[in-house]
Amino acid sequence: MAIVVRIDVELAKRKLSVGEFAERVGLTPANVAVLKNGRAKAVRFSTLDAMCRVLECQPGDLLEWVDDDEADASA
Repeated sequence: MAIVVRIDVELAKRKLSVGEFAERVGLTPANVAVLKNGRAKAVRFSTLDAMCRVLECQPGDLLEWVDDDEADASA
């Protein structure tokens, strides 16, 4: 199972910097980078809620499940 994080796509669509996004969500830029780069092991629902509120999107716009076989083939 592979979860692909698409925060960078949503930030680019809105021309929003990581720093501004982090401030609006209430995270440090370093923690946003951990989420954005897919290194996070967990995300609190309250954090996901805040990210969706700031970006005006759905959780599925930020997170996508990809089958391991598909993830390996695209790498």
